[in-house]
Amino acid sequence: MAQIAIVGGGPSGAMCGEQLARAGHEVNLFDEHLAWEKPCGGGLTHKAIQCFPFLLDNSYPKKLVNSVELISSEEQHATLDMPHPIVIYSRTVLNGMLLDRARDAGCHVQRSRVMGVDTSSTKPRYSVEGAWQEADFLVLAAGARNQLLPETRALERDELEMTQGYFVPQTSDSITIKFLPHFEGYIWSFPRCDHLSVGICGSMSSHTSSELRSHLQTFVEKHGIPTEGAKFYSHVLPSPKERTLSERNVIGKNWALIGDAAAWVDPLTGEGLFYAIRSGELLGRSLAEGCPEKYPAWVKTTFCAELEFAARIVRRFYRGSFLGSAVTTRMVQFLRRSPVFRQLMCDLFSGTQDYTSLKRRLWGHLGITVSEFISSVLNLDRPAKAIVPRAGTAGD
Repeated sequence: MAQIAIVGGGPSGAMCGEQLARAGHEVNLFDEHLAWEKPCGGGLTHKAIQCFPFLLDNSYPKKLVNSVELISSEEQHATLDMPHPIVIYSRTVLNGMLLDRARDAGCHVQRSRVMGVDTSSTKPRYSVEGAWQEADFLVLAAGARNQLLPETRALERDELEMTQGYFVPQTSDSITIKFLPHFEGYIWSFPRCDHLSVGICGSMSSHTSSELRSHLQTFVEKHGIPTEGAKFYSHVLPSPKERTLSERNVIGKNWALIGDAAAWVDPLTGEGLFYAIRSGELLGRSLAEGCPEKYPAWVKTTFCAELEFAARIVRRFYRGSFLGSAVTTRMVQFLRRSPVFRQLMCDLFSGTQDYTSLKRRLWGHLGITVSEFISSVLNLDRPAKAIVPRAGTAGD
């Protein structure tokens, strides 16, 4: 039985703690907040539910949403009706559920802040409540701004994004995504059980906090969303570059990073919950088997190629143009006009279609203009054979 210390009680740390405790290890998890809120949608896709069915099959309060409205920077609207719902939790509820599962498995959960770590010896040490303690392995799951980073580097400004948002006491049955002109990010409104999470995310290297706040205020006023008295939150998330995902160390001889600390977040959508939970599971399983060195390879096989692909196209997606209009504007227009493209986007949103297998699905199924649009965004090579038009082109 090994002694494992986990710094951070978010989704990745809680899942890792559960896995290790169930395998019979002595696990101590430390977090100064434990279950807490932050500005994010809190949505889990069908991909996440398939991998972790308990995220749907439980008695904790949640909202199932099948409809997503996309709004271009020019105020054109398109709606996606998804066959598989997005399951939306308050982050307090989701984190609480995952911590409850960790406790039930035998993980010792403590509301404390780890102030320092030392991995220079065979056994890592960590400082909590003024005392240094020792473990056999140290798991770092304390988020994107975490400075407890032995033998690796902190994320730089261009690898981070800022999120700001309100929790508004209203309800809705649809998710809203609003794109902005020349803006690397988007505004969202996610309905939860008893409130809306309405917020904005944007690259920290391209946009200021006051710029984000101004865009968000314009959106809530235009849509009649009352924010007086609503709780306001701000948080920093990873937005990894290719170099982040391919070069940054996430494991050492007696430590490893998971979740946001490892920058396992989709830089295109900002979605990190699935990757947090999955990375916690993968590290927990590798440690339970006594083979922590398998963790990076398992991550690479499971989802790292997806994140690297998203990192390559994110700037082209948000700042690129096609046929004289912004990529995001053309995307909304094509959604309105092409049922096949709409189905493709439904599958992307629900998580049943990944980025890296798009090419196999595209050619011969979409019209020439739509296919070339996606090719220009994803930097795909057009096949030599002719493409037969099967869907109308956009001309809004």
